Amino acid sequence: MQYSGGSLGAHRIIVAEDSNVFTSMIGQTLKENFDIDIEVCRSFEELQLAYEYNERPITLAISNINLPGAENGEALKYLAELSIPIIVFTGTFHESTREGILAHDIVDYVIKDNILAIDLLAESVCRFLTNHRHHVLIVDDSATARALLRSRLERFNFKVSAAENGRQALEILKVTPEIGLVITDYNMPDIDGFELTRRLRAVRGSHELRIIGVSSSDNRLLSARFLKAGGNDFMLRPYVDEEFYCRVNQNLDTLDQIKSARKSIGSRFAAKVA
Repeated sequence: MQYSGGSLGAHRIIVAEDSNVFTSMIGQTLKENFDIDIEVCRSFEELQLAYEYNERPITLAISNINLPGAENGEALKYLAELSIPIIVFTGTFHESTREGILAHDIVDYVIKDNILAIDLLAESVCRFLTNHRHHVLIVDDSATARALLRSRLERFNFKVSAAENGRQALEILKVTPEIGLVITDYNMPDIDGFELTRRLRAVRGSHELRIIGVSSSDNRLLSARFLKAGGNDFMLRPYVDEEFYCRVNQNLDTLDQIKSARKSIGSRFAAKVA
């Protein structure tokens, strides 16, 4: 992911980490790329003081699982209870660790196991701070499924709308042209996911709108049918958190790249004509 926007320095970013090496690398990378000055908390006590004695809201916390004074993950629980978005940056990771981390509804996690870890962390920070620029439409006739998916997307800081059927989705898209991604269920009573995709493609191409089909079915041909109807991607429920976020990001990145390329071509053509 390449960021070419303006400064993100207005955001308050807390880094709860006791390693001088990592805090220095994180601070330097976020400052150079996004003009962000981080606040470092090297212990659980410093983290508590950073929240309690500064009225400025914390936009995002980057936290290790274990801190001095919170050796059993208390820092993550503390931040989660304050509804502060969290990116976990940890060197200790296995399946049980993953389950414990995801139980806090974190934004993302990055493992300190390779030289790209800081770059991956910076990318995750940038995505969270800029995801509000993307508008996603959920289409599902199940109120529970809509609520769960909305919660998941809003956790990642996306702007979200929802429709309970295909007809409502078409109406929302007519009056909300800035929607760039539709996530639609396959099995709906009025207009199923295939037909909705076909109707959307009749008016908006992949350069304007990305479409991800979803289903709980074990029919392996559904993905092929969605793609042939004009969809860009397909996922089976229940989702794996990491895969879900990756698929959403990939589709929105592709949309941004297409828009950027078309804009560049248009500018060159205009200059040539002039």
